[in-house]
Amino acid sequence: MSEFTPPVPEASLARRALARLSYYLPTIIVAVGVLLAWELIVRVFNIRQFLLPKPSSILTAFGEQQSILLDKAYNTLRSAAGGFVLGSSLGIGVALVTARWVTLRQAMMPFAIAANSVPIIAFSPILFNWFGPSNPFSWMAIVAVIVFFPVMINTVRGLTLVDPRALELMRSYAADEFKILFALRIPNALPFVFSALRVATVLSMIGAVVADFFGVERATIGKYITQESASFRFQNTWAAILLVSVIGILFYLLVALTERVVMPWHVSVRKPEA
Repeated sequence: MSEFTPPVPEASLARRALARLSYYLPTIIVAVGVLLAWELIVRVFNIRQFLLPKPSSILTAFGEQQSILLDKAYNTLRSAAGGFVLGSSLGIGVALVTARWVTLRQAMMPFAIAANSVPIIAFSPILFNWFGPSNPFSWMAIVAVIVFFPVMINTVRGLTLVDPRALELMRSYAADEFKILFALRIPNALPFVFSALRVATVLSMIGAVVADFFGVERATIGKYITQESASFRFQNTWAAILLVSVIGILFYLLVALTERVVMPWHVSVRKPEA
């Protein structure tokens, strides 16, 4: 006998669609309002293009420079994605080690916080000197440094801030540390990890563009921004910034989608009410 799945009422689907629209509508309204106000202010006050281009001029420049921008964005995106994977993997790995031994965690955390407070622009020349100004790993290393510390610190918090009652219960059943790690600590740390990864997506794009300023590779978004700014083609500069922003948003959404797949029980809490 085949299973029968009752159809979802159309009224319920309509309520869900309306709830989702109402959830995103304020963001859409604010974004459209800012763009319209920007366009209007530039036109009314006749602001020169080199000071602040109109959104319409930026979109026109983006269309004209699209092939060039996408070609240069590939190298920057490669650095951002490679550094994101490298820094996140190292951050999670180090967190698993430091969370196991309290003394090691207490010794390393002040250094991690201090290193995280140093601007990445100060690390960039050093890392290019270590690995070479034309080595793609130099770009990835810069991104990895800026990504590593937030991921490591948040993962350590997730691994250590467990419910004492759950920890006591597992130990009362003679569970060893590995069982506690995989059954309690890691599930508890997942929300912390994905929160850090979402932040890391933005940081990785920032780190990749900053690295472009110091490397010798010319086909990058960072170099394109500096060249167009030096030539006073600021509409092209803003078009490159727009592309970096779009890539960062897509990168963020990719991690958010992965979180939705891995932790549907947690993401469902943040969904708009149906």
